[in-house]
Amino acid sequence: MSISARAEILIATAGPLKGQYASLGEQLRQGVSRAVADINAGGGINGEQLVLEVADDDCDPRQAMAVANQLVAKGVKFVAGHYCSGSSIAAAKIYEDAGIIMISPSSTSPKFTDDGGWNVNRVCGRDDAQGAFAGRAVAKAYAGKSIAILDDSSVYGVGLASMFKGALNGAGVTEKVRESYKAGANDYNDLVQKMLAANVDLIYLGGYAFEAGTIIRQMRDFASSAVLVGGDALLVEQFWATSGTSGEGTLVTFAPDAQKSTSARTVIEAFRAADYNPEGYTLQAYAAVQAFAQAATATHSVDGRTLSQWLRAGNTLDTVLGPLSLDAKGDVKEAGFAWYKWSEGNFAEAQPFPATVSTP
Repeated sequence: MSISARAEILIATAGPLKGQYASLGEQLRQGVSRAVADINAGGGINGEQLVLEVADDDCDPRQAMAVANQLVAKGVKFVAGHYCSGSSIAAAKIYEDAGIIMISPSSTSPKFTDDGGWNVNRVCGRDDAQGAFAGRAVAKAYAGKSIAILDDSSVYGVGLASMFKGALNGAGVTEKVRESYKAGANDYNDLVQKMLAANVDLIYLGGYAFEAGTIIRQMRDFASSAVLVGGDALLVEQFWATSGTSGEGTLVTFAPDAQKSTSARTVIEAFRAADYNPEGYTLQAYAAVQAFAQAATATHSVDGRTLSQWLRAGNTLDTVLGPLSLDAKGDVKEAGFAWYKWSEGNFAEAQPFPATVSTP
């Protein structure tokens, strides 16, 4: 369909907007909203203005499917989302059947693109690369130490922990504890006791900030000095709000700091002027809309297949993350990862992986 046939182009983003994961959905809402405003201020896409629909899927696959059906009924042409991998995977087929392209800023599960249709794309890295990156580093620095691997039973958490375990074991290191836990609890004493009994030196956690903060706080209550290591979902203020000083020294893998990119400077200043810290996947959400806009401008179309084919052809995108391109499956080519460290309520890059970490 030609863009000129529409006065407006309806797009959407979806993620958790309430409850314990609300800060994650807020990253998408902030990033996409800012990108829409900036694109519209610049004349829109081929002269057409973007209109944004924001939906709450609660990071729940069943709710994500309901949201997807609602967005299809409203006639959206593009979805920047969903946030959680399980939600994106569940919703993808509904969008595919409706001819709608997805570009997720944050769904890192390999299954999203490995098992997805023609319409799935992302501007973030994959958990198989992220988990392996962490597993290799930990195996080298903590050989001979007691290691625990935890996950929250989600698609994201299990995938990340499994990839970490594979890389760790492949390097000749075997964990002492391998457990899953239920997300949303306020007390993980049974799990904590198992790790204390194993005298763990390092905990690798595939899961989200609230549970991670709760678990490490309870470990510190028993004077454990175990280092907590986790994935990208721990780089949100909620982690420190939950862990307090118990989170000191926590190490996290994430993409290299996009806030250092010169291409992001103006956008970051605008966020901060609006009293919002563009943490986590905020800039990836902005970049997802940029990718859609550049594909639509280049192809003079909002047809989902046309846009996805253009993106998957490897065309270079000019984004707040810097230049990037996608491969034939919709994954970012040569996506890199870096280490971050929490200290005194803030986090910053901490390359290379430290062999020893000071903890309370």
